[in-house]
Amino acid sequence: MDKIRTAIVGATGVVGQQFVVALTDHPWFEISCLAASTRSKDKAYSDALRDAETGSLRWFCDEPPPTDVLDMVVQDVATLNFSGIDLVFSAVGSNAARPLEGQIAEKKPVVSTARAYRYEGDVPILVPGVNLAHAQLISVQRRERGWQGFVVTQPNCTTVGLVYSLKPLLDRFGLERVLMTSLQAVSGAGRSPGVSALDIIENVVPYIPGEEEAVERETRKILGHYRGQTITPADLRVSCTCTRVNVRDGHTVSVFVSTTRPCTVADVAAAMRAYHGGLDDLGLPSAPTHLLIVHDDPYRPQPRLDRNTEGGMTTVVGRIREDLALDNGVKYVLLSHNTKMGAAKGAVLVAEYLVKEAYV
Repeated sequence: MDKIRTAIVGATGVVGQQFVVALTDHPWFEISCLAASTRSKDKAYSDALRDAETGSLRWFCDEPPPTDVLDMVVQDVATLNFSGIDLVFSAVGSNAARPLEGQIAEKKPVVSTARAYRYEGDVPILVPGVNLAHAQLISVQRRERGWQGFVVTQPNCTTVGLVYSLKPLLDRFGLERVLMTSLQAVSGAGRSPGVSALDIIENVVPYIPGEEEAVERETRKILGHYRGQTITPADLRVSCTCTRVNVRDGHTVSVFVSTTRPCTVADVAAAMRAYHGGLDDLGLPSAPTHLLIVHDDPYRPQPRLDRNTEGGMTTVVGRIREDLALDNGVKYVLLSHNTKMGAAKGAVLVAEYLVKEAYV
């Protein structure tokens, strides 16, 4: 088939660069347009990435910048004509995303990493392998808003690993409450001044604005049920503490769960290992072989050892134990790659599913 023509909006930022990497040489998608703010318009992508004072290339991915993209001219997103585009990936900040994504969605499908539309009743937060049935909200959204396109969002990067670990437990044993504490990598803050080197070295920052409320709300929505017109959130109590730690990539989360039905540590490990979320037969290029990998080694997972498992698309779990402080209690540690599955590459996986199901 002909490749689907995509635009990356916010292409010069950290997440936009991750989209460039994720889409380069993709078997289904091609990068047809790079768009950013007015200050980058009409510049070659390589020039738009350069620091105006030092001339350094502000490229933040581990992978080198693809050479065939560096010469592309960056378009001004404010005046861009999307008529030659099939699908838009949005990597802009939430304040800009609200008016921009709605305007684009009037004509074109948008897959967004921003939170601007996450909590709208007709907008799904899609996590492939967890809640793909929620994609049916796209039809409701188009009808109610009069859009030809749509907006689909990706969750907060901390929420992703958490819901992957919870879904098999919810299906097999039921869930009553979830308590979690995250140790989040500094890359989750992007290149904002909120976490400078002087803040994070030899330190743990015990507060990330808006993060705890986002994870609590998104977890219940993602694990909820599609009821034909909207999503009924999961009847589940979720309590979060989110911290920033001196790790570059990979969010570690300590999770405490109270299940509805009793289960053993072995039952939990078996449920996670067996879980594939229906992705096995879809043939999505970015899908990992395993959504979850469970370690018996009590010293795993660790960010340096486990964050790149299956291209950073697998959630790695370890230290599954009984928790006697909770009714039917179990506790474990998980690790997920916040800038792979938790950002652009996860959004590309969402888009692959939407193509497979003819939403795009």
